[in-house]
Order: sequence, then structure tokens, then C-alpha cells
Amino acid sequence: MFEFLTHTANHVSSREESQREAALPDYNRQAFSRNRLVPQLVSNHAKQHPGHIALIDKSMQMTYGELDDRANRLACHLKTMGVGGNTIIAVCMHRSVLATVASLAVLKAGAAYLPVDPNYPRERLSFILADARTPLVLSDSRVAGRLPEGSWRLIVLDREHLIGTPPPDARPCEISPDRLAYVIYTSGSTGTPKGVEITHANLLNLVLWHQKAFAVSAEDRATQFASFGFDAAVWELWPHLTAGASVHITPEEVRSSPELLKDWLVDRQITITFVPTALAERLITFDWPASTRLRFLLTGADTLHHYPRPDLPFAVINNYGPTEATVVATSGRVQPEQRDAGRRPSIGRPIDGAAIYIVDERLNQVPRGEVGEICIGGAGVGRGYVNSPDLTAKKFLGDPFANRPDARLYRTGDMGRWLPQGEIEYIGRVDGLIKIRGFRIEPNEIISVLNSHPAIQASAVTDWPDGTDNQRLVAYIVLKQSQGIPNVMELRDLLCSRLPDYMVPAMFVVLPDLPMTSNGKLDREALPLPDVNNTLTDENYLSPRNVIEEKLSAVVANLLGVSKVGVNDNFFLIGGHSLFGTQLIARIRDNFGVKLPLRSVFESPTPALLAEQIERLIATKLDEMSEDEIQRALAQATSSGGQK
Repeated sequence: MFEFLTHTANHVSSREESQREAALPDYNRQAFSRNRLVPQLVSNHAKQHPGHIALIDKSMQMTYGELDDRANRLACHLKTMGVGGNTIIAVCMHRSVLATVASLAVLKAGAAYLPVDPNYPRERLSFILADARTPLVLSDSRVAGRLPEGSWRLIVLDREHLIGTPPPDARPCEISPDRLAYVIYTSGSTGTPKGVEITHANLLNLVLWHQKAFAVSAEDRATQFASFGFDAAVWELWPHLTAGASVHITPEEVRSSPELLKDWLVDRQITITFVPTALAERLITFDWPASTRLRFLLTGADTLHHYPRPDLPFAVINNYGPTEATVVATSGRVQPEQRDAGRRPSIGRPIDGAAIYIVDERLNQVPRGEVGEICIGGAGVGRGYVNSPDLTAKKFLGDPFANRPDARLYRTGDMGRWLPQGEIEYIGRVDGLIKIRGFRIEPNEIISVLNSHPAIQASAVTDWPDGTDNQRLVAYIVLKQSQGIPNVMELRDLLCSRLPDYMVPAMFVVLPDLPMTSNGKLDREALPLPDVNNTLTDENYLSPRNVIEEKLSAVVANLLGVSKVGVNDNFFLIGGHSLFGTQLIARIRDNFGVKLPLRSVFESPTPALLAEQIERLIATKLDEMSEDEIQRALAQATSSGGQK
């Protein structure tokens, strides 16, 4: 259905490496035309097809003509404020049409946009905005009131009427390929987030590969699913908007339900979509109707464990790449006939413009089939980290395998090996970095916050399987003898005040000391499994008070793989997330015979609050039931169980 033209195999000699490198598409050294950079490509489609739909969200839609006009107006206003080359402008908004307009306007003004997730805690938002030294934050009225104060100026785009008509002599900003296009912050090993700098040349490499690999045209309908501050959102927007396709921004209630998402994709006649790995593994098990127009289901960021059914009407594409290498570095179709190969799906082959090397500790390439560190070269390797020259020098190296003195190499810290057919198998991490639900997490960030608690002497953070293909975060803590035992909710409140929710551990294990190797490093293999005997419990634990609370608490405990759940325990603070929320709704339906909307889990995240809703629905049903039906319903609701 499509092909990847770059096939990087083992290449054990430097001569073969030079020959392969010379054959790679070299977008960084092409004679770039400024008409081929992302802002101009969007404008070209606006001129050719101004009435074609560019963006659609739940509340509005926008044509290419409107998108280009709005972005041009805002860009002119930004330039009057002194915004220009390599200025970093923050865009702190939820996924929306307006957020995309703001990002495009920043690019048109010659600056770099910094997408920031407004759901981050204020302390994290404040750090990112200060670290990036942004002079300006673009936001909307939904978010502006929650933003921290700082030296930056705040513009609320849907409140301030400040975008006038561009002057008649206004010209597009001159943008060079090596100018910064965007910055995205990821979890940092030093205990604080770090900002990755990506240039227009890096971005264009991603755009050109994607459009060719998936035959993108103006007839396509793509989705924008990822959180705005996640690098996958870059991949979802610009390859499609520069090809004239329509981008449909996935509603929040649809993002958290595989069943609703499938129906929405079919109803909207979506042809290309990206979804996180956990969702993809649910979608590939469904029956899809004949009306399905989906051609490609793209996934990545987590380890894919399962192969698609052979009767799916679309191709499943597994992708891999760190933020530092412009979202995607390898990609490949997952073939259904490989499901019995005894191996997880590969992460594919290098994309156009990318070079992959698998090396040992001395950066020597390992033989085919042996495990080594994945290093990335080529046109997607970013410029480095914002205001962090030492960290940049450590992770971004001169490429010793390339035939150009200016070529750069990024050390991913990921382990992998070449498979016989030239694809790559992802093995795991060199260091302790963790990936949870597609988010890259540096344990040191969490450890830094935990160690600031007066009762904690030392801590470690790792991940454990939750009984499915998912992982959960577990914190191991050593307590100071003089300070007593901290309360679980106290620890969670501390972490939630400084970290995103996906970085808050589900469990806290108390140890007398952290296990160490002979060279003084944490011995992760010696960390014990969490169980009822070593896991910190909440002093405010409240046992179930009636039959429905008892059964519901058992359902939640079984779903999350924890020993017990109190009626006031918050589902999302003890390991739950949106996909588990979908499963919880299904188990409530099976165990109690009532249907709750998914939003109930978010609005009433404790067993006590959910039990109240279940009781009300049961009472409503009782008024409409016969005596025999009432007896059967009561028997079902009060039967022992909760293990489904």
C-alpha cells in the first residue's frame, strides 16, 4: 500500500556507512525554496482552495481562506510587538481550531511556537514559561485565569479585539530552514523539564516523508487527537494542513472511549488517524463496518504488543521516535500474518531523511541481531535543548558515521536490534526512563518532588505491569525515623501540585533502604513487588458502608490491581486513567445492570459518589419494573463478586 524508500541494515564497515548516508534524501542540504516551508505551504492551499475546510472542532469549523487570513492578521500584530526570528512564543490552550490558528500565526511571524498543556500544574507551567524566556503567551478565556503570573505578556485571543487588517504592503516573513519552528518540553533527568528545539528544516522533513508515505491529498480527513503539548500533535497538524487535507479535532468525550472513537471515525469518514498505543490495541479488535473510509491507523509512543486482525479495512502503522528527532524516526506496517511469530511488532524502518544506528557503549555499531543503543542521525535531529548547552552537548553529538562534518547524532537511550528483514525491534531503555500511556517520564523529576517532603529520606520510582499490557508508576520511599509516616493523600497532593497527573505514582512502597548494586547504583531488579504488606495506606481509608459500595470497591480494586479501595479513594489518584474509566463503566453495567456515561467517572471519581449514582439509577428502574424483575435486579446488585 505504501513503501519506505530508506532501508538501513547493519552496515558493519565505515565505507558502507558512507555510501548509505550519501544515498539518504538530504533535505537539510537541499536548495530550499521558502515557498516550501510550512507557513507558505499552508498559504498556497489557501490561495488555491480558499473554501476548502481546514479545521473542525466541536464548536466551529474554519476554511483554508479563513485560517490563512486569521493567521496573517495575528502574525502582523505579533510583528508590531517585536516578535521575530527565534523568539519563542507560548501557546497555552486546549486542542482547538483557535490553538492551531495561533500556532500558525507564530510561524508566519518568523518565531517559534511553544505548545503548553494548560492542564499542567501552575508550578510546572511557570517553570516552562520562565525557562523558555518567552515574552508572550497566547491563550483563550477558558485557560487565561489559571495561568501563573510572570514577566511575559498574556494575550487572550477570544477576548481582545486586537487583530486588525494587515497593511497593504505587508509581506511574508523571511524564514530560513535553520530557524526555530517549535519547542516542546519533555520530562527531564535533572528533575526539571527540558525544552527540545526543532527547526523548520526538521519539520519539513517530517512533512515530506508523511505526505509521500501515506499518499496524503486534499481529499483526506485526518484527526488531531494528541494533547497539544505532546509532539504527536505536530505530526497530526502540519503534514495534513500543508497538503490541503481537513483536520478534525477529536472531542474529549470521544478520546477516552474506544467504542465512541470507532463510531466517530466512521461517522466523520476519517481517512488517517493517530491514536496512542493502548487505544490502538482496542480498536484493532473491533468489527468495522463496510462504510469505513479509514486508510491508515497510526500509533506509537508505547510498546505495541498485539497484531491486527487480518480483516481490518485499514493498515496499522507502528511508529517510533523521540521528541528530539521530530516525532517520528522509524515507521512500518504491522502485518496481521506475523501474529504467530512469537515477537512483538517491530518499530519499522527509518523514515526518509533519517539514519538509524544501533551501537555499543563506545558508539561502535553492533552486529545484526545484537542489542545496542538506538542512535538517530539525519534530517530530523533537532537543534538541542533550550538554554542547556551542557545537556545538548551530552545528547546531541557529531555523527561519526556520516560523510558530512555538520551531521548530528542523537543518543536516544533506547535499546533495540536489527531484525533479519531490516526492521528494528524495540527492547527497552538503557537508563531508568519510563513510558506511561505514551508520555516519556524521567523518574528523577518525581524523585525530586518526593524528596522535598520532610518525612522522606530517599526515594525511587519505577513501573510495574498492572496485569494487562499497561504499566503503572510505583514509588519506593525510605522514611526519616524522626518524622513519622506520611499520609498517602498528603504525598499525592504534593506531587499533583508540581507534576502532571500521569507522573503521580499509583502506589507508595515503604522500604528500610533502597537496594543498591556493588557500584552504588539503584538495583531496580531488587525492588520488591508492591503488596498489602509493604504499600503505604491512607490513614483516611474508609471501608464500604453498604452492599453497593462494597461491590463497587471490589470492582475498582480488581480493575486497578490494588489490594483494597476505600469509598473516598479517587480513581485517578490510585492508578486509574481514561481507558480504565471506560472499562469501569462497562463493569458497572455488567455488575449492576445500569448504564452510566463515561463523564460520571470524571465527575464522581470515588466509589462513594459513583455508588450514589448507581443507587439513583436502580431506584428509577424499580419504579418501572415488575415484582419479579425487581427481585432479579436486587439479586444481581447484591451478589458477591466484583471480579469481572
